[in-house]
Amino acid sequence: MKSRRKFLQTLTVAGAAATLPIQLMAEQAKNQKMIHQVFFWLNDGVDVQDFIKEASTLGKCKSVDKFYIGTPAPTEARDVVDHSYQVACTLFFKSIEDQNAYQVDPLHLKFIERNSNKWSAVKVYDFVV
Repeated sequence: MKSRRKFLQTLTVAGAAATLPIQLMAEQAKNQKMIHQVFFWLNDGVDVQDFIKEASTLGKCKSVDKFYIGTPAPTEARDVVDHSYQVACTLFFKSIEDQNAYQVDPLHLKFIERNSNKWSAVKVYDFVV
């Protein structure tokens, strides 16, 4: 009976220790700044400058700390460089919570509603710093 009890205690401690790093990482991520990058492939006939004007409203969302928008740089063509998109936005947030607030911000939702018919694809890259 003692060995079974000792085994269960060891198992409980090991299980708690295994989840601790995951919980710690999640807690640390909450306090990290976040970068949200969005790449747009526009439908044929969509004016890039008009789309940039519309997309620039995203920088006015309350939780956005910094906002940049542009087109592919005329850099050297290499296998690792993707020049196929037409417009990209980079948004900086002070926390993941701010980025979550951005997702439901009325300006963001209005932009999607008014402009989702203008792109054939969109790709998002999020990371914490």
